[in-house]
Amino acid sequence: MVKEKNNGANLGFEQKLWQAADKMRSNMDAAEYKHVALGLIFLKHISDSFKERYDELKKDTDSLGPEERDEYKRKNVFWVPKEARWDHLQSNAKRPEIGKIIDDAMDAIENENPKLKGVLPKNYARPALDKQRLGELIDLIGTIGLGDSESKGKDILGRVYEYFLGQFADAEGKKGGQFYTPRCIVRVLVEMIEPYKGRIYDPCCGSGGMFVQSEKFVKERQGKLGDISVYGQESNATTWRLCTMNLAIRGIDANIQLGDSFHNDLHKDLKAEFILANPPFNMSDWGGEQLKDDVRWKYGIPPAGNANFAWVQHFIHHLSPAGIAGFVLANGSMSSNTSGEGEIRRKIVEADIVDCMIALPSQLFYNTMIPACLWFVARDKKNHKFRDRRGEVLFIDARKMGAMIDRRHRELTDEEIKRISDTYHAWRGEGGKYEDMPGFCKSVKLDEIRKHEHILTPGRYVGTEEVEEDDEKFQDKMKRLTSELSEQFKKSKELEEEIKKNFKGLGYDV
Repeated sequence: MVKEKNNGANLGFEQKLWQAADKMRSNMDAAEYKHVALGLIFLKHISDSFKERYDELKKDTDSLGPEERDEYKRKNVFWVPKEARWDHLQSNAKRPEIGKIIDDAMDAIENENPKLKGVLPKNYARPALDKQRLGELIDLIGTIGLGDSESKGKDILGRVYEYFLGQFADAEGKKGGQFYTPRCIVRVLVEMIEPYKGRIYDPCCGSGGMFVQSEKFVKERQGKLGDISVYGQESNATTWRLCTMNLAIRGIDANIQLGDSFHNDLHKDLKAEFILANPPFNMSDWGGEQLKDDVRWKYGIPPAGNANFAWVQHFIHHLSPAGIAGFVLANGSMSSNTSGEGEIRRKIVEADIVDCMIALPSQLFYNTMIPACLWFVARDKKNHKFRDRRGEVLFIDARKMGAMIDRRHRELTDEEIKRISDTYHAWRGEGGKYEDMPGFCKSVKLDEIRKHEHILTPGRYVGTEEVEEDDEKFQDKMKRLTSELSEQFKKSKELEEEIKKNFKGLGYDV
C-alpha cells in the first residue's frame, strides 16, 4: 500500500503550501524556481525573527531601542533593514516592480550581515519571472509564521524548508539528488555514528542535510550544540547557497567552503571525528588524471573514469585517529574489480578499517535508480569507547526494508532505522546482545572476506532467512492437498449445477 508522502514534515499544511507554490511556477523549470521559493522562505524567516526581537525591544525600557543593531547581534538575530522587512515586501507585492524591491531587500540584508554575503538569490527582477505570480507567492508565504519563538520551537521553518527541498529533488528528477539526500538515509548514517562531540565534515555537502540531522541528534539526546563543529565543502555555487541558507535558518555556525574537494581541498589540514557524506555516484569527469601523485591515495590511485574510491580515500585521509566515517556509495563499490578498484578495496579491507557494510533497498533516491550501499569506516577498531572489533566486519542486508511513499519512492521507517542502528551498536559493544540473524546481519572475520576475494556485498555473507521447519511428512502433505483440491473441485461443480438450475428457472437452457 502506498502511503501519503511527507518527506519528514508532518505539519498538516506543508503539502498544501507546496501545491499552492508549485502552481505559481507556471512554465518555470523546478531547478530555477527552487531559488525563487526558498529565497523568499528564508527572507520571511529572518524577518519574523527580527520582528519578534523588535517588539521585545520596544517594550524593554532598559534596551538601547528597537533600531539598535547590537541588540539583535547579542541574541544571534540577523539585522533586517527597513526596506527588507516582510511587511514592506507584502505591502508592495502587487506592484509591477516587486522583483526589484526583493532584489534590493536581499542586497540590503547581505550588506548588513557579512555571514550572508554572496549567499542570497538576487534575480527576482528578471523579465522571465511573472511578477503577478511572484506577488501571489509572497502573499502565500506571508500566511505562515516561520521565525518567531513558537514557530522555532516547532521547527516549522526547518521542516517546511526540508519538505520543499525534497519536493524540488523529486520535481527535478536526476538533477535534484545533487543537493538532497533523502532524510531516512541521513538518519541511518547519523544514528549509526552518533556525532555527539567533535568535528563533523562533509566534503560534498549539498544542501546541508547531514549537518541538520546531526544537530537534531545532539538536541534529542540533550547534548550541547557547542560540542560539535561543522565543516563542509560544495562544488556547485547554487547548491552552496542553499546549504548556507539551510544552516543559517537553524542558527548552525558552520565553515562551509565553495570549491571542488578533489582539486581545491579547502579543509586540507582537517582531521574530523565524524564524516558523513553522499558523494555523486560513479562520477566519471572528476579530473583524476591530474591527481595521480596525490597524498590522499594511500591505498592506490583511483581510476580516472570513476571517483568512487577517490571519495573513499578522501574520507579516510580526513579522519582523526579515532574517527569514524559513514557514507553512501553505488553498489558497484562493494564488488567492482575494474581499473584497479578491486585492489584498492582489498588494501582498505586488509588495513582493517572497514567497520560495517549495509545494502540498501531500491528506490530510496530521487536522483538515481542505481542501487546503493552504506560504508562505515573506523580508524581505530580497538577504540576504548567500544569493544575491540579488530579483524571483524559487520554486514547488514536491508534490501527488503522500506515502505513505498508513492509509486516511485521508498522510505525506511523509524522502526527499521532503529533496528539497523541498534544492531550495529550491540555489535560494537554499546549495550544489548548481538546475534547473527540469517538473511539480515552477520559478523564476519577477515579470513572469510579473503575467501570472497575482498568483495563486501552483504548478501554474500548474511545468507537467507530461516524458514520454519515443516513437520508434516511429504506423503501426508500430498494426501492433504489432494483432498483439499478435490473438495474445492466438488464445491465448484455443485456451484455450476446451481447456476444452471437458476438459468433454467429463468427460461434459459445452458
